[in-house]
Amino acid sequence: MMTDVRSGFAALALAASVFFAGAAPATAQTPPGVLIVGQIAEPQSLDPHRVTAANDFRILTNVYDGLVRYEAGTLDLEPALATAWDISEDGLTYTFTLREGVTFHDGSAFDAQAVKFNFDRMLDEAHPFHNTGPFPLSFQFDAVDSVTVIDPLTVEFTLKEPFAPFLSNLAAPVGLIVSPAGVEATGGEFGRSPSGTGPFRFAEWVANQRVVVEANPDYWDGAPQLQAVVFRPITDANTRIAEMMAGGIDVLVETPPDNVAVFRDDPTFAVHETVGPHVWYLILNTRDGPFADKRVRQAINYAVDKQGIVDNILQGTAEVAAGPIPPAFDWATDPGIAPYPHDPERARALLAEAGVTQADMTFLVTEGGSGMLDPVQMATAIQSDLAAVGLNANIQTYEWNSYLAQVNGGLSGKGDMAEMAWMTNDPDTLPFLTLHSNAMPEAGGFNSGYYSNPHLDGLLDQARTAIDFEERADLYREIQGLVHEEAPWLFVANWKQNAVTTARVEGFTLQPDFTLILRDVVKN
Repeated sequence: MMTDVRSGFAALALAASVFFAGAAPATAQTPPGVLIVGQIAEPQSLDPHRVTAANDFRILTNVYDGLVRYEAGTLDLEPALATAWDISEDGLTYTFTLREGVTFHDGSAFDAQAVKFNFDRMLDEAHPFHNTGPFPLSFQFDAVDSVTVIDPLTVEFTLKEPFAPFLSNLAAPVGLIVSPAGVEATGGEFGRSPSGTGPFRFAEWVANQRVVVEANPDYWDGAPQLQAVVFRPITDANTRIAEMMAGGIDVLVETPPDNVAVFRDDPTFAVHETVGPHVWYLILNTRDGPFADKRVRQAINYAVDKQGIVDNILQGTAEVAAGPIPPAFDWATDPGIAPYPHDPERARALLAEAGVTQADMTFLVTEGGSGMLDPVQMATAIQSDLAAVGLNANIQTYEWNSYLAQVNGGLSGKGDMAEMAWMTNDPDTLPFLTLHSNAMPEAGGFNSGYYSNPHLDGLLDQARTAIDFEERADLYREIQGLVHEEAPWLFVANWKQNAVTTARVEGFTLQPDFTLILRDVVKN
């Protein structure tokens, strides 16, 4: 079927080819029915179980479905490949009734066996296709003990212990369902020729130029209005803006703050904004160097003028962060915990107390990456503020995917601090995957700064298993306070995400989880 897809896209690709190779001419008009999305980087993979970046997720959520999904524009769950589910009284058994008559893009059937294949592949090291990983976000399903096929349209998950975020994690990109037949046919190369059940099916991937997906006319929720979507990696922000102005792309994501007002004042464009669960922070190496001392970590939180960054660099498109749980989860945050104020004198006093009045540090920075908010300019501002209190931060910049390889492997021997941003679907996700002692890089987690605190571990473990909503909320508020005090990160900002579309695009809505849902979009 992939041959047919590529063949069917050939005419569209020919019509749009002028836009794929470089900058569009000033009089450009992208083809009707073909949506061109300007992204900031090349995807790592099109296998949803292997990736971690919103840049990749924006493509994947249009090619695949999960058992459940978020209702468009919300974080409320609704049925997808599962039409209904039942949860046992003890919270240990989830039984899903599956949608009948759904097929993967490669023609194979979606059924309970396919669901079991997906989760066994991620979680069972003995599974014959486990070596098609790694699966960096499979942590989100650690609570799963077994997946059992009851009948072709019924599948049962048995958990080791109650796990409150289970359903929301199923709605996250790591919960998307891939074709077992596709994995069996391609093995470790599945991420280059993916097959899901989503509204768009894979057509082609030309490295550093485009990923193309074509409408799936047999989609269970109705065929999309668009004929195809082209995702173009355009790393340089100025080039993305120029392309948008010239008509070479139809959707611009992660618009630089300097340009939001320009687009807002132009009637030929529409600016979309929404608050989402986002945290932009600096990972601090708590194993080696000055940040092993809590006082030094607190000092840099006082030293950096985060409100100045929000006002002058991000121009009001974000708010100062107070901890690891985004304010989008207002039920899980304590309004009494305020961000660290800008107080260089307090910073100097803490550094003096710690015996660190001068220090040279290595600061890892990406040139541009998923949710990173003008990273080089922000890093330069942070570097200047740290210099004012005697800390010399030497910036090393990397292309996004190279950067991920550096940072996700841990900072030991590489640097003292590194930029990072996460978009999360539950208050559990970020602190558990990045601050729990069991999430060290050596264990496949994202605790790249090696922070370890048994008290925090206990709170995170309790919050995951708390079935009572108020008990869970109280635990996350305590987690927020503890992490704020311990300062394993430099807390910077919570982004109000944005996107710009041309007037030719209708039905576009930003999603709070930072994905793109394009099944209802129309382009004239």
